Amino acid sequence: MRRPDLKQSLGRLLGPPEREIGCDECFEQLDRYVELELAGRDADALLPGFRPHLAGCPACREEHESLRALVGGQQAL
Repeated sequence: MRRPDLKQSLGRLLGPPEREIGCDECFEQLDRYVELELAGRDADALLPGFRPHLAGCPACREEHESLRALVGGQQAL
């Protein structure tokens, strides 16, 4: 196995070095996270664990992108 492949595999196995939330918590707080992002606030500092979860969870990432587009589009009106 090549070094990059090994490093990537270990990273997936061990997970992110920082705290990561689960899907349930993500869905409960997603609207707040998006509102903070769109307000220009540091959503990652105020709600730690979201960014690593969104990076690793396709379902939550898709929900985040959809909600952000919906809310962001409404703010542009």
